[in-house]
Amino acid sequence: MDPVTGSETPAGAGSGTRIERILCPVDFSQWSLIAYRHAQSIAGRYRAGLVVQHIIELEQCVSALYAPRLELFEEFLRTRRANALEDLQRIVSTSGGTAPEIIVEEGIPADAILSLARSRAMSLIVLGTHGRRGLDHLMLGSVTERVLRHASCPVLAVKQGAADDPVPIRRIVCCVDFSAHSRRALEYALSAAEAYDAEVSVLHVLDDISGSADIGTETAAAMDKLEKLFPAAAPRSTKTHLEVRLGKAYQEILNFATEIQADLIVTGVRGRNSLDLAVFGSTIYRVMQLGQAAVLAVPIQRVLSASLRDRN
Repeated sequence: MDPVTGSETPAGAGSGTRIERILCPVDFSQWSLIAYRHAQSIAGRYRAGLVVQHIIELEQCVSALYAPRLELFEEFLRTRRANALEDLQRIVSTSGGTAPEIIVEEGIPADAILSLARSRAMSLIVLGTHGRRGLDHLMLGSVTERVLRHASCPVLAVKQGAADDPVPIRRIVCCVDFSAHSRRALEYALSAAEAYDAEVSVLHVLDDISGSADIGTETAAAMDKLEKLFPAAAPRSTKTHLEVRLGKAYQEILNFATEIQADLIVTGVRGRNSLDLAVFGSTIYRVMQLGQAAVLAVPIQRVLSASLRDRN
């Protein structure tokens, strides 16, 4: 039986979405501790394994690189690993729940996160980020943004809440543009709603409408497409809401999320080429940077892989 939900069946089992292994990097910042609470909550809801990772950045230990003897440098690393392990164990022991696996290693944060996620076939990466402007943009860009762009599994970016508070997921916004990744993003949104007994608003933004277009006709057509995203075997429930907005995509997503006080925004990531990264930068990144809700980015790669398998 699930210790959090009291259910015999893992959340999301009926939706085809599986979250079996979760990776949560922790650098002991406030944001990473908030992310750990989210990762721990999701692991409990889905009965998933949880791995907590701390990366020792050698670039931040420049003075140690000039140690007069190799054994002094090795002793420095052993001390750093031991201290990090002790700090992680203290965080884990005071947080309750099932104890996660703890990994401490040296490396470049984004590379180490992506490498571990690939080698262990992680289902989800949970990251903490402050998402501010200015100099902080560089911090987000150097780790969270790179992981979001290159991870083959969904990535949850969290920046709001307190490290010792329960994780609230009551209202979810799922952003769809009717491209290949929309249905996959919706699957994750519905799965999260099932896990947390939350409401889901499925949002489409009409952001490329010409001045001569009939707004009423375009809106009705978009609403019809939203309805068709739900398979016949899984019709819309009373806890789902469809919404069509007109305007700049990221602005309308943020406005709507604020209006309904959304706790989670789910959207798709199209790919890795230069055009897709520009789209990422102008929409998902801005939502993450300017909004308050957690953002779950679901990559399209899995959708394409599944389509290729179906053809063979």
